[in-house]
Amino acid sequence: MRAARLWALTGSLGLVASVMAASSASASVKPLPTRTALQGSMAPAAARAHPDGAVSARSQVSFDLVLKLRDAAGAKAFATAVSTPGSASFHHYMSDAQWMNRFGPTQAAVSKAEAWLRGQGFSVGSVAKDRLFVSAQGSARAVEHAFGAQLGYYKVNGARIRLAKNTLTIPRSLAGAVTGAIGVNQDMATNDLAQQLHAPAKATVKASQEPGPPAGFRNSKPCASYWGQLTDTKDNPALYAPYTPPASYDICGYSPAQLRGAYSVGSGKATGKGVSIAIVDAYDSPTLLADTQHYFQVNDPSHPLTTAQFTNVEPSKVQNQTTCGGSGWYPEQALDVESSHSMAPDANIMFFGAKDCFDNNLMAALNSAVTSGASVVSDSWGDDLGDLLADAATRNAFDNVFLLADGSGVSVLYSSGDDGDNFADFGLTAANFPPSSPYVTAVGGTTLEVGADNNDAAQYGWSTAKQVLCEVKGTSCGKSTTPAGPLGYNSGGGGGVSYNYPEPAYQDSVVPSALADRNANVTGIANRVEPDISMDADAQSGFLIGLTQTFSNGTYYSQFKEGGTSLASPLLAGVIADADQAAGAPLGFLNPSLYKAYAATPSAFNDITAPANPDSAYVIRVDYANTQNGTDGHIMSLRAINYAGPETFCDPTGNCETRDVTLNSTPGYDSLTGLGSISSTFVKALSKF
Repeated sequence: MRAARLWALTGSLGLVASVMAASSASASVKPLPTRTALQGSMAPAAARAHPDGAVSARSQVSFDLVLKLRDAAGAKAFATAVSTPGSASFHHYMSDAQWMNRFGPTQAAVSKAEAWLRGQGFSVGSVAKDRLFVSAQGSARAVEHAFGAQLGYYKVNGARIRLAKNTLTIPRSLAGAVTGAIGVNQDMATNDLAQQLHAPAKATVKASQEPGPPAGFRNSKPCASYWGQLTDTKDNPALYAPYTPPASYDICGYSPAQLRGAYSVGSGKATGKGVSIAIVDAYDSPTLLADTQHYFQVNDPSHPLTTAQFTNVEPSKVQNQTTCGGSGWYPEQALDVESSHSMAPDANIMFFGAKDCFDNNLMAALNSAVTSGASVVSDSWGDDLGDLLADAATRNAFDNVFLLADGSGVSVLYSSGDDGDNFADFGLTAANFPPSSPYVTAVGGTTLEVGADNNDAAQYGWSTAKQVLCEVKGTSCGKSTTPAGPLGYNSGGGGGVSYNYPEPAYQDSVVPSALADRNANVTGIANRVEPDISMDADAQSGFLIGLTQTFSNGTYYSQFKEGGTSLASPLLAGVIADADQAAGAPLGFLNPSLYKAYAATPSAFNDITAPANPDSAYVIRVDYANTQNGTDGHIMSLRAINYAGPETFCDPTGNCETRDVTLNSTPGYDSLTGLGSISSTFVKALSKF
């Protein structure tokens, strides 16, 4: 996902230190004697760099009051014990009710929080069945009065975001019950798709209605059915210099059978039977099931998604469609459901749609997924730079949900992001959140080359550079020998080192010290590094998906390829469902077992390294200029694979800074792909734990 971006040239370590210091200082402001501060409830100073007006006193604010775990230290210790191979408690999970009664907030805390909220004039909504938070809504004036804070709007990447100007406080009588509030500070997420081309179709939609289908998108030909099938014979090889011919075209979109074959999963004994996968996104496409069933009828008829296999947990209402790009989430939903079913065709799929794209509502949907009975939860959204810029109270609220998942045997997966180290977009290198949390599995990206026999022909780290070769009516550049534009970083799997989380024990003996210590001159310690593992993500080696879209000649089902770590996470979710079936029980929080398996059985992983000849690692891509047909011509581009060259950030004033990308593929655990990708023995190896 892409969160609202901070436009400032902030790549220096000094600025990172000042951001952290400012955040810490703001949390230490002394409240009135009768009140106590909600530590970490103020957004860092960098997020408040561009004020944009006052919040109307009458505007409505939805938020969740986060309740205190009765034994947070015990919950963390139990999550470690139950997920660590060799522990006496390994895989001896608690039920949701058992976990809640031992670690969760008390009913007395819920009652106290509800009474205070009502006394402040708020409308109190649902209470999560695990009692982790209480939903509430009221006017901005009521929020400012209740929390002793002033609200303001701030410009963040062109979006108008509401943030508190000072630390939230609560009456001392609530100190033992409440630890934070999520949603007072707005944090807007978008999905993690590599191509941000699927804009909502222009149509009037009522605030309470699901958005209509997105604007149509199609892939142009030529493109290949499998890697290396087609080469460009019409253009002058000098056009590609210094890359060496022959120039292959990219993929039209892999089929389910191709990905199952390349990863050696989803067939034979392990097909996910008896396992449930939960998908969490914003909104809920009304055609999601019908589109998915049509997709498999056309592309994989021997593995249909039956109605009995699919459960749709619809949001009670929807809101903020314009702000969140409503129907822009529909391609994400199709990608998540269709790819996870492809890898685990007999698994059940449960879809949870949040009412909008703000963190408090996505967390509520996530919480429902974790307590739904599913054993794997896939999330392709989060906050770019969130490890550094999200307030600590928000991170704590999500971590409480993750601790419940870990303690009850649920594997939670998050896509690591599509902006690499984030420098080219933000001028700052920092990890995304929630992938940076040590309680989830962060899934990075690769470029997967599937051969003619549905085999894994090669695999590299997903780091792509783009160079426009020409814009023409046809599909070749003719006699041209000079590209129309320069080569520059385009997209790639996310990764980074946390500024907030210490290095977890499971990474200690595997992650190189040079990576874990990257932020040590700020934090003073070794820190959590992500991603943990990677799957196919490059749009050039993307997956064919289908959904209902709006074209100039009508609204109907159509197909195109998609990529990003939004693909990688649900692909792995399907694989883990297969492993759960093979193991006969949920694998739960994966990371301790992943890193143990990597050390004990390295052949279960594909070590992703740089290509032997970087100048041959590229493809040619042809796109419709108008995204739908050839009426307005085509754009031909070169896409460099496993790119390790310069990336540039420019702020709105024209100040630019250039340096090499910092996420790279190397032997062993690396900053771009983590432990690497899965091999043909991965399911068998992991299911033994």
